[in-house]
Amino acid sequence: MKPIPDKTIERLSIYRRNLMAALNNGTEYLFSHQLAALMHTTPVQVRRDIMLIGYAGTMRKGYHVGNLVERIGNIIDSHDGKNVAVVGVGNLGKAIISHFNGKRSKLSIIAAFDNDPEKYGHLFAGIRTYPVSQINEVVKQQKISIGIIAVPEESAEEVAERLVNAGVAGILNYTSRPLSVPAHVYLEEYDMLTSIEKVAYHAKSLV
Repeated sequence: MKPIPDKTIERLSIYRRNLMAALNNGTEYLFSHQLAALMHTTPVQVRRDIMLIGYAGTMRKGYHVGNLVERIGNIIDSHDGKNVAVVGVGNLGKAIISHFNGKRSKLSIIAAFDNDPEKYGHLFAGIRTYPVSQINEVVKQQKISIGIIAVPEESAEEVAERLVNAGVAGILNYTSRPLSVPAHVYLEEYDMLTSIEKVAYHAKSLV
């Protein structure tokens, strides 16, 4: 299968969440227009995305929800699962751990790091906190492949460098500091301020 565009991967993730909710409510089949309504997108977009992963529904019933959930999982998830670490156990880091843990069987937050000695060795939501200085050791020992950066922005570059040197394959940056990583590391940057300003821009024309 050809590489799937990032925007399509994002939509597939949201499709899966909506499909799983529908499945939990006893829905066995959904048509593209029904899934589009849940996604606030168009049926054409839904059909394009799902065709891209080699799946097709039926004219009479639409998409089999359970099978489509499984197909999306086969595309997005790693067969053996991925271990994740959060760097920064402040309010944001704690919120990420609390919200994320247990949501996906193939993604597990298993370690956290912080520079506050009072947090070393403590458990938060079952996750042990280590000194940032131990990133290299712990990442390798626990086979962590994804790092989430939730530190003050002035520390983001140092943390990213530590994660890269430790061998992670992907980084999710929650700070507003743009980062640069080697080509073999996938970087996703989420700037909350930019997102809020985008909402504010569109909201001002609606008031």
